[in-house]
Amino acid sequence: MPAVFVDAGAFYAAADASDEHHHAAAATFTARGHAAELVTSDYVFVETWMLLRARLGRQVAMRWWDAMRTGVVGMLGVTSHDLARAREIARDWPDQDFSLVDCTSFALMERLGLVQAFAFDAHFRVFRHGPGGRRALSVIP
Repeated sequence: MPAVFVDAGAFYAAADASDEHHHAAAATFTARGHAAELVTSDYVFVETWMLLRARLGRQVAMRWWDAMRTGVVGMLGVTSHDLARAREIARDWPDQDFSLVDCTSFALMERLGLVQAFAFDAHFRVFRHGPGGRRALSVIP
């Protein structure tokens, strides 16, 4: 089964029981987290930790970090090539407010041929890739 790229919003929703997407996020992690098919980037890792710490506190952020150390979600490094491609994506989509992390996520996904994302961020539904920029990502849940 191909890897599913996990965005920060999915991690956050699973950690925050008051988040509107909490149940969907928790169910998706339960259903797919055991198969070692989930991956994320080091940039998403940092973004998630900062978000959890700012909104839910340092203890929650540290528990999440400890959970990530189990390897249930594979960690991929953003390369200099990904960062250069991310800049192209930001340039090519001037009508979208993609974050730096969004752009690096899209670049990494392109490089690795990942077409499925676990995300609640609408940008993952907007972005197009492949020849002519016509292919949409498959976004779950």
